[in-house]
Amino acid sequence: MLARTCLVLALAVALPAVAEEAKKAHTPTAKELLAKSTAAEWRTPDPQNLVYMDLPQGQVIIELAQDWSPEHAANIRTLIREHYFDGTQVIRVQDNFVTQWGDPDGDDKKKAKSLGTAKETLTPEFTRKLGGKAIPFTKLPDGDVYAPEVGFSDGFPVARDAKAGEAWITHCYGTVGVARDVGAETGNGSSLYAIIGQAPRNLDRNLAVAGKVIKGMEFLAAYPRGGEPMGFYDKPEQRVTIKSVRLAADVPEAQRTPIQVLRTDSKTFAAVIEAKRNRKDDFYTRPAGKIDLCNISVPVRDPSKPVAP
Repeated sequence: MLARTCLVLALAVALPAVAEEAKKAHTPTAKELLAKSTAAEWRTPDPQNLVYMDLPQGQVIIELAQDWSPEHAANIRTLIREHYFDGTQVIRVQDNFVTQWGDPDGDDKKKAKSLGTAKETLTPEFTRKLGGKAIPFTKLPDGDVYAPEVGFSDGFPVARDAKAGEAWITHCYGTVGVARDVGAETGNGSSLYAIIGQAPRNLDRNLAVAGKVIKGMEFLAAYPRGGEPMGFYDKPEQRVTIKSVRLAADVPEAQRTPIQVLRTDSKTFAAVIEAKRNRKDDFYTRPAGKIDLCNISVPVRDPSKPVAP
């Protein structure tokens, strides 16, 4: 009887401790962390670098990588302001790879749409040299197969090699790149692609990156896959016609889509990364302890809406 009483007492003491330990083990979700973020931890993209692409299914918003590919960003702005993209089409959707848009007759010089005053060829901007203007860089703690260091810079997933003295934006989900021919200088921004599958990091440093989709990936990723080699549509009626493409700077402020991006040098972003690396709760019983660069999505929000508690 005495032994049973002692056991009951021991359990009464131990159970609260176990419950407390389980409570401590709970990892806050990204939603919980973002709800506690401060206004200063969010940034509003420069409207000169914000692209609104209106598709029949909805709007896609792209932030141009001005600091990484300035010549391509400038050429794309020219193409947009001269309405080059209006009426062009989604011409290719390759499963687990890319969605590409542009002029379906772009390879035929007799039929191709005029580039207007935009440049036909550009200096390759596959990487950016280190040195000179400082590049903000939030380094991830885990290693990478393709680069000595990886992390984030102003919201873009980037890699860098200090010995080679260069850095570059990586091809993660949502990255927008510049399609080109064999010649390195042939990518001018008139045909763009967005990564819709597992990160094809082998493309890094082989194509210029124009920017990143920050809203509307659900449209680009959901289109039917093309039947031709490399995912090109074999029938014209399969293509999706782009209604219009505009720079936010050219849209009246009252008509702009309100959007902010979490600063990747903020404490909240660091907490989100750590929470994903070491997720521990009733479902995740075994934390990974590591995280891949392309497995991190930079949060965005509509600042006009109240933050969820």
